[in-house]
Amino acid sequence: MLQSQRNGPGQMRRIVTAALLMMLAGCNDDGSPQKASQPLDELRIARVAGGEPEKGRRIIAAYECGVCHVIPGVQGAHGIVGPPLTDFGRRQFIGGVVPNEPTLLVRWVQDAPSIAPHTGMPDLGLSDDEARHVAAYLYTLR
Repeated sequence: MLQSQRNGPGQMRRIVTAALLMMLAGCNDDGSPQKASQPLDELRIARVAGGEPEKGRRIIAAYECGVCHVIPGVQGAHGIVGPPLTDFGRRQFIGGVVPNEPTLLVRWVQDAPSIAPHTGMPDLGLSDDEARHVAAYLYTLR
């Protein structure tokens, strides 16, 4: 009797919440289920809703991100101020401070100081669309 009282509504609520979180973790941003055979890199690219990698590459070149970063696929991107973005799609963290997740990356490329005030990366002033395209490109680097 005491055991069932301890595992009452609060315990059931925690179990249901945990189950829902596990189910949501297996979905893309649009709610569609992730395919078990789909590599993590592909999932990240797919999860940048509205992001087009080729547009992102062109935006990166136009904003001259290569002045600070080495960026594969972007002509003249051989900077040494910021970290090289080689294999960015495989990284666990963005700027060493936040998890490498699509929504955080979009925010980071728009305005990194709003996430990490002491970062050397400036507020680039990218539009939401531009930031999604840039993020989609960065996830192709693996």
